[in-house]
Amino acid sequence: MLVGSCVVAASLGIGLIIGSIAGYYGGRIDRFVNVVLMNAFLSFPGILIAIAFVAFRGPGIFNLVFALSLGGWVGYARLVRAQVLAAREKEYVEAARALGATDLRILGRHILPNIIQPVIVQAAIGMAGAILAEATMSFLGLGVPPPTASWGSMLNDGRGHLFDAPHLVIFPAIAVMLAVLSFNFIGDALRDLLDPRSRIEAGL
Repeated sequence: MLVGSCVVAASLGIGLIIGSIAGYYGGRIDRFVNVVLMNAFLSFPGILIAIAFVAFRGPGIFNLVFALSLGGWVGYARLVRAQVLAAREKEYVEAARALGATDLRILGRHILPNIIQPVIVQAAIGMAGAILAEATMSFLGLGVPPPTASWGSMLNDGRGHLFDAPHLVIFPAIAVMLAVLSFNFIGDALRDLLDPRSRIEAGL
């Protein structure tokens, strides 16, 4: 849970900054970020990047969080970029720009508060993916080192006793499944709660 929360926070922070800059300024900056930078990270599976980084740097919480954040920020950046591209043409942004507001103030006070709803939903769903990725890394021996508890490490330690003590594998597996399923349900609930159109359709 700690690693998953840190990964989502780091990925979300990086994605917000890069996506906001690309979407707001557009032009060459947007083309470089969207075509070159994002596609370069998307061309490699995130879990392989994380495995290579942790194998090079060594296991540990900081290295694991950094490794999983290397590829995790791209999804948030693409979402934020798309939202900012649509929001920067709104009337309230044009009014703030006409009143002399700086770019930083427009982004921080006018655009980001109005696009944060889908980002929050994406973060809740991304938490499930981060927990699953951490469990995978720990199962491979590249996660947090002992004595720090990890479901992936428990699965790795218990797989040798699958037939004589199956509960050593079953219960950590159920814990991972329930955690991932719970955050997916939370993401769906937040999407329904924060999207006015979903509430209207539900009321109809």
